[in-house]
Amino acid sequence: MIKLDTRLKMAAEEVRHGKKVADIGTDHAYLPAYLIENGICPRAIAADIGKGPLENARKVTSTSKDLSDKIELRLSDGLKEIKEEEADDIVIAGMGGILISEILTAAPWVKNESKRLILQPMSHAEDVRQYLCENGFEIIKEKACTDGKHNYILIVAEFRNKKNDKDEAFYYKGLIQYDESEEAKKYHNSRMTSLIKKRDALKTAGHDVTEIEKIING
Repeated sequence: MIKLDTRLKMAAEEVRHGKKVADIGTDHAYLPAYLIENGICPRAIAADIGKGPLENARKVTSTSKDLSDKIELRLSDGLKEIKEEEADDIVIAGMGGILISEILTAAPWVKNESKRLILQPMSHAEDVRQYLCENGFEIIKEKACTDGKHNYILIVAEFRNKKNDKDEAFYYKGLIQYDESEEAKKYHNSRMTSLIKKRDALKTAGHDVTEIEKIING
């Protein structure tokens, strides 16, 4: 049986039961294998831009007929080789926020109320939130966890064709600012500490820090 690390387990917990999943940037396909083995998903696509990671995934899925029958390995640049009807829940984990936003922008079919986005940016979470808010999505949940020495965030969103009413401060702070768990506080405080250091450096260099002050205090 596949055992996930804390970071991937946090993502797996947000995949809806009975839904088809596409794991983008799958690497070893641990997440799809876990979802199939535990009866969470009936089928999965494990997609990666590199042939090497897909070979790693093949080694994992070939250990069981159930896995090899229910998980399709696919060479794909983001979601470009995934069809709308093939996935209900889309997991994109282990990439920078800018790249995640670019992947979603290149696949307009994700703007569908039946879909769920489960996103785990390694950096620039503000770019992910901004993409979601400006494209009609509702961020329904944010979670954080610590795995090893690193702190990770998870953003869960669904398309609601909503008018954007968020500001720059929300893009940086998100829903995680309201989470009282120790993991969430740790993540949020780390982000704010980075922004304060950036503000102080800019101020020392004589730059205007009005906008960054609005984010910190917003």
